[in-house]
Amino acid sequence: MAATSVREALDSAVVALSAAGVDTPRLDAEVLLAFVLGVGRGALVTRPERVVEGAAVRDFQNAVRRRAFDREPVAYITGTKGFRRLDLAVDLRVLIPRPETETLVEAAIEALPQGARVVDVGTGSGAVALALKDERPDLEVTGTDVSHDALAVARANAERLGLDVTFAHADLLAGVGSFDAVVSNPPYVEDGAELAPEIVRHEPALALRAGPEGLDVLSLLVPAAAALGAELLAVEVGAGQAAAVEAMARDAGFGRAERPRDLAGIERVVVAWR
Repeated sequence: MAATSVREALDSAVVALSAAGVDTPRLDAEVLLAFVLGVGRGALVTRPERVVEGAAVRDFQNAVRRRAFDREPVAYITGTKGFRRLDLAVDLRVLIPRPETETLVEAAIEALPQGARVVDVGTGSGAVALALKDERPDLEVTGTDVSHDALAVARANAERLGLDVTFAHADLLAGVGSFDAVVSNPPYVEDGAELAPEIVRHEPALALRAGPEGLDVLSLLVPAAAALGAELLAVEVGAGQAAAVEAMARDAGFGRAERPRDLAGIERVVVAWR
């Protein structure tokens, strides 16, 4: 295949990605080309005349095709996603960590007492559990998931990052033992909600959908956390769900609650104390 420059490769990719309806064509093109070349995105800016040749041309074209026509998320193509201070390995077995979930981590870090025993329910790639352990080494962190495939990804991430987090198979909090705090980014998307093709085609539905109002999992998790004896509950919620989830927490016996907002101003997390 013919060699080309970084600038020409990016321009061509942006045209293809834009025509396919990708929301961030320039960013995606840059991330994919940097990945193929094994450089940082900054190197593309400082050396736009750099030659892209040989296998790199083919690999970039294939990556752009996957993004444009299959609408495969960039994180699945590159196999990595940044979250807080961590670079996590991700693939089709797990949901891609979102920036909104960093709000959950921030709220939990502030609220958790020293040395607390924390369980991250529905850990997926391990993003929340690993970020908590990374930023609060004093915490004793366990991540649970109903998916054995997801747990395999989480364990591999923990080993690669050198973070001492325990992972266990469990359906919500069934059989997990005693913990001081429950943290979770559970499924909360309404069954009828329209989602982007990237999500519908590639991300695990089990980690997304949660009934007609998106509250099916939370309606089970919140009272289960109370029954477990947890002194603190911190959960991520969808837009417009925070008030209902706070009411669930109060009904379950949590006396005080806060509803932190994400960067878009949406009440994204409910934190409740016993």
